[in-house]
Amino acid sequence: MATVLLVEDDHVVRGAMLRSLTDRGHTVQAVATALEALRRVAADAPDLVVLDLGLPDLDGADALRMLRGITDVPIIIATARDDEGEIVRLLRAGADDYMVKPFTGAHLDARVTSVLRRAGRASRTEPTTLEVGRLRVDLGQRIAQLDGEPLNLTRKEFDLLAYLAARPGHVVSRRELLEEVWRQPSIGEDQTIDVHLYWLRRKMGETAAKPRYLHTVRGVGFRLVAPD
Repeated sequence: MATVLLVEDDHVVRGAMLRSLTDRGHTVQAVATALEALRRVAADAPDLVVLDLGLPDLDGADALRMLRGITDVPIIIATARDDEGEIVRLLRAGADDYMVKPFTGAHLDARVTSVLRRAGRASRTEPTTLEVGRLRVDLGQRIAQLDGEPLNLTRKEFDLLAYLAARPGHVVSRRELLEEVWRQPSIGEDQTIDVHLYWLRRKMGETAAKPRYLHTVRGVGFRLVAPD
């Protein structure tokens, strides 16, 4: 989907972010220093840079300024620093987005996709229609069909189905759904997902006890798969 340069000196965090972005279809180059990032960008600019601030050779703010001197590719700051004044300063200095650690891989992927879309760099080959078995989800027209018949879905039911259909076979947690579909923090137990899944299942002609496409993974989340 995109070529991402990840600049992060903590090898554990770097490895986790690399795996998460790679699993979601991105091509990732990972480096641990600002100078190596500058060399990579100068040699072959990526589609997007994810930049930590606490780097061993240069502060990320200085790295941002130097990167902006050689490229206009989108830059997302990913750091543990949460000072509002610094966030505003770095956004004004050229950062396209600012994420405070810790965050989920799904959250990072959503920010990457959003920034690329705003910059007009989103992949032209990104599918606009998802197909899982006999389920077809047209993202552009916001139409879902099952066995050739249209599904009469609410806006949020469609968003939920589309999010799961884009990740067939993968278990998606409640926390991820609340953050990425409902855009709200996952604090405490929330029945919103259960209510929407109940109606979505009914409209798809299945139940939680006898699922065809929408499966509950108890204690973990939900998974959409094509029936055998």
